[in-house]
Parts: sequence; C-alpha cells; structure tokens
Amino acid sequence: MSEDNARYKVVVNHEEQYSIWPEDRELPLGWRDAGKAGLKDECLAYIKEVWTDMRPLSLRQRLEQRDE
Repeated sequence: MSEDNARYKVVVNHEEQYSIWPEDRELPLGWRDAGKAGLKDECLAYIKEVWTDMRPLSLRQRLEQRDE
C-alpha cells in the first residue's frame, strides 16, 4: 500500500455537505472551497471536527420551520 502524499482541499456544497478534492484540480460545479487544505488525513480530520450534523441544510431548515 503506497502512502498518499497528495494534497487536498476541503470543499462544501450548497447543502453544507463536506468532501475533499485534489488541491490542483478545478472545483466541480456546486462546490466551494471551505478554507482548509493539506494531506488527506488532515482534511478528513477537519471534516470530522466541523461537520457535526450530517443532515442536509434543506432538511435542517424544514425541521426548524416545523418546530416553530
């Protein structure tokens, strides 16, 4: 198994779902840079820290409106 020394950036979409993307590639449509870059493990650790609610934004908003 080879060590992954590639650099990635953390990306987020309109539903506030996170992923990683190769740092040297253009972002896919619908995704924006979340401001964190580094080795794969570093990026995944960042996502684990900040993405505490896995529900899509639209679902969270619907549930909040229902509770009002």
